[in-house]
Amino acid sequence: MNHKVEDEADFRQDVREVCKLYHQAQELHESGVHVISVDEKTGIQALERIHPDHAMSKGKLELHEFEYMRHGTQTLIANFEVATGKVICPTLGDTRTEDDFVAHIRATVSTDPDAKWVFVADQLNTHKSASLVQCVAGLCDIKETLGEKGKSGVLENMTSRAAFLECPDHRIRFVYTPKHCSWLNQVEIWFGILSRRFVKTREFPINRGFEPTYYGIHRIF
Repeated sequence: MNHKVEDEADFRQDVREVCKLYHQAQELHESGVHVISVDEKTGIQALERIHPDHAMSKGKLELHEFEYMRHGTQTLIANFEVATGKVICPTLGDTRTEDDFVAHIRATVSTDPDAKWVFVADQLNTHKSASLVQCVAGLCDIKETLGEKGKSGVLENMTSRAAFLECPDHRIRFVYTPKHCSWLNQVEIWFGILSRRFVKTREFPINRGFEPTYYGIHRIF
């Protein structure tokens, strides 16, 4: 078997694993397991239109001013629970560092600290970080020696860290979508709805002349 065929076989197997997990999500939820689709949406722009909209009237569509002022961007980290369709413990901030992601996972697990959690994520390096391994090990009370990043053990590299995070024996584990397959992550559907129906049709004016008001985004959760 050549490498191309092997790669395709591995790809198909990884896709099947994610789809099977989605198919089982309701049953798992009923047994106390949270199946969560997680990802970051970066570059959410706070735009303020220079002139007000023209409201819809008989025979006329609502009109939006095309010129705007930018008030910076935000990153949203969100968890979409597959069985319930709910977004759990969203995080809105300036960055999407590995520390941001770890803090988000901690906050999410804290909503049901004794439950089992399965996070579906893409293969971004922050989703396989040393700090995430240490976080999961701590939350799962795993006592094994993790080694040292770049040198030895579980923490040595992304491959070894991913193997630890994917371990089915852990109370908290990750399942990764194949490369170039982020569309398989269900939270991306929710991000698309958020963008089309809310972000692109709302204004975020300067709050008292200092900061962009993102309160509208917070209110939807």
